[in-house]
Amino acid sequence: TGQLEDIRSNLLALQRTATLRHDEIGAETLLNLLLRNYLHFNLYDQAEKLRAKAQQPDAARSSQQYARYLYYMGRIRAIQLEYTEAKECLQQAARKAPGVAKGFRTSVNKWLVLVRLLLGDTPERADFNQPGMIKAMEPYFKLTQAVRVGDLNCFRAVAEEFEQVFRADKTSNLIVRLRHNVIRTGLRRINLAYSRISFKEIGLKLGLAEGDDVECIVAKAIRDGGIDAVLNHERGCMESSDVVDIYSTHEPMGAFHSRVSFCLDLHNEAVRAMRFEPDAHKKSLESAEARKERLQQEAELAKHIQEDADDDF
Repeated sequence: TGQLEDIRSNLLALQRTATLRHDEIGAETLLNLLLRNYLHFNLYDQAEKLRAKAQQPDAARSSQQYARYLYYMGRIRAIQLEYTEAKECLQQAARKAPGVAKGFRTSVNKWLVLVRLLLGDTPERADFNQPGMIKAMEPYFKLTQAVRVGDLNCFRAVAEEFEQVFRADKTSNLIVRLRHNVIRTGLRRINLAYSRISFKEIGLKLGLAEGDDVECIVAKAIRDGGIDAVLNHERGCMESSDVVDIYSTHEPMGAFHSRVSFCLDLHNEAVRAMRFEPDAHKKSLESAEARKERLQQEAELAKHIQEDADDDF
């Protein structure tokens, strides 16, 4: 660990030298090494400042370095609560990563699963059953199950059982934030099952501690739009509103729009990733100019022939 801290100044000096010498590949590689060093010590603010001032890697030069850059950027955005941008960066990193880089793809998948859970999405089972990732993704699969059903006790048990794994993966911070999502999911299920329920029973069903203010938690969920209910302070209970047809709201349209945007972004990236022959467009320009010159020569030749014929006549 001490050597990693000592090497940071050398990496910064080498990165400046590579930038001054216009060594783009070297600068991109050193930038990723510096970002990795900062994130290893949880120095996310310094990593973001370096990323903002340094030249961004280009996928055309090195797709491997660009994938690593997207992975580090996704981690930074996730810590900064910018989950939508973090999801986009991590998805691009997963697509651009080499197929043989199983360790890198597994790390990207772990962070992507947590970011999707924080956004309220449910990862597909196929994300956990990819070849070579099943054992490494098992803690995150159990965590996803706990979040999906809204079981706070199960969530605590999984977090305690795999605490060392989450610390090694540097994902403990995100898992602490997931507690709010578990409570919100549990409240949503209770809201659908009961037309009226007391705050005490809500606390028992969610597994909340006695010190937690259940009424405040329910009020915050109502304010955020997580559940459709009202608070009855006199009776000390939550009264659920009538169930609204989800297809009469704007939520399906928003989900459809996000999927269409994802497909369009994927198509644009595929087009940009296509390889064309260097100066291929110049060949068509040169052929057009040559054709124009040939037609001009033919016109001049026809004119001379016509003039010679008129002189003979």
